[in-house]
Parts: sequence; structure tokens; C-alpha cells
Amino acid sequence: MRALATLAAVISDTHGVLRPQVIQYLKICDVIIHAGDFDDQETLDSIAEYAPLYAVRGNNDWGLKLPSALRFRIEGLKFVMVHNRITMPELQDADVAVFGHSHRYYCRDENGVLWLNPGSCGRRRFGLELSLVLMRIDGISRTVEKVSLSERG
Repeated sequence: MRALATLAAVISDTHGVLRPQVIQYLKICDVIIHAGDFDDQETLDSIAEYAPLYAVRGNNDWGLKLPSALRFRIEGLKFVMVHNRITMPELQDADVAVFGHSHRYYCRDENGVLWLNPGSCGRRRFGLELSLVLMRIDGISRTVEKVSLSERG
């Protein structure tokens, strides 16, 4: 009998702010995917306490020892992740391309690859909403749920 699907929190651009509402989602996830801009080691360490963490360095992550690009697999899905989409390396056989930086949610299938920016779940900028993504991964299939966050949470 196969185990239950993996639940991943996909987040980005926390910028030193770890909202209680975000923490509640991190607590229920099996894995966390962070597309950069933690801003400090304390935020990175706090996030890593909740679940295994895949993370890349953002443009505000000076001094954090993180890769600028990362390839990884969760169940049967192959991921490639950077902070800024314009720096995305060759996708090769990736199923999901994760990025952040713009603070704007984006989720589109482009030529068989899911391009995903969860938006910012830290500081509100540019008049954009705060958001994160919950991704349920079952083998090679996945579902994506955008979660809009309140200003107070």
C-alpha cells in the first residue's frame, strides 16, 4: 500500500517576516520549498525547524550559504528553482520551475513545465497580495492550491 501524498509549502520573499498564519501552514507540511529572500539566518533557521527545506539564495540573502539554483526531486517530480526567473538555468527534464523575486503569484503550464511563483508571504510590497502555495505531490502528479494571506496573520 502506497503512503499518503507529500504536502509541500512553496514560499518566497519572507524578508525577515514569519507570520503566524504562514507558520500554521508550515506545521502541516512534509517539506518546505523557499525561493529566496529570507533576509537573515534567523528566518532561514526558523523555517527549517518545521520540515525539510529546499532553498535558494535571493538578492537580499547576502552572507547566507545557499545555492543560487537548485535541482531536487520530491517523489517522482523533478524541480529546478532560482530566486529570479531570468536566471533560470536549462530546464532539462524538470517538471516544475519555481521562482520568486517579483512578489507576484504566477502559476502556468508552459510547454509541459509548471512555472510557479508563490508570491510573497513576508512583507507586502508593490500593492500585491500576500500568498503562498500548497502543493500536494502524489508520485508524478501534483495539485497546486494558492493560499491568499491576510495582512494581520
